[in-house]
Amino acid sequence: MAARTPRSRGMYARRGLATRAPIDRTVHAMLLRQLSLALYEGRDFLKAHDIALQALELDVLADVLHQDAARAALASGDIEQALAHLRAAARRSPASRRAFHWWTLGSILFIARRYREAESALLRASRWSTKDRPLYRGHLVLSQLSAGDVTCDLQQLIDELADAPCGQGYGRFVLGLLTFAAGNKRASRKYLEAFIERTTASRPSLGIALEGEVKVARETLAKIGAN
Repeated sequence: MAARTPRSRGMYARRGLATRAPIDRTVHAMLLRQLSLALYEGRDFLKAHDIALQALELDVLADVLHQDAARAALASGDIEQALAHLRAAARRSPASRRAFHWWTLGSILFIARRYREAESALLRASRWSTKDRPLYRGHLVLSQLSAGDVTCDLQQLIDELADAPCGQGYGRFVLGLLTFAAGNKRASRKYLEAFIERTTASRPSLGIALEGEVKVARETLAKIGAN
């Protein structure tokens, strides 16, 4: 888990899986997970998905492994398989992680421009959330705006998200699109450029998972530059 490169992560996982000693089921599942993540970071998405499915058979942390399988399926171009994994993750997760799974589902649907479906998933994320509600509500409003609906006071929503810890990281993507919708192009540029910089400089798995968001962010920046 502390390996610094996908290659070393995969190497250590394979060593653990190759041992002749009995392996605890949880340890077995986690070794398979690390191998799946290494393959994902190495952009071998089909094999990463297959290994995640093997880990799921051990019935340990099923929601987390469904999330891993969803990322691999999405990166390989199979969005429907990814959505199915995330719905399963939401069903099988403890309450503390359910909002995250619904939000991930909603974020994928949003990038796919399936705004009504995204709205439904993000509404569930908002209802289940305890600490990241400003982020989920902001994403929900973006889906409603994109679907052509009249929504709430955008500035109040922007202020709440900007002041919350979840306004960092992915929150900058949501803030960038919300401020663009509110007509504040200067703020939108600031948030979107910060999001792109952080994402592209981060670990490979994050960059792969957020390729769709980076594309949307760059498209929005192009619109700002063209005006």
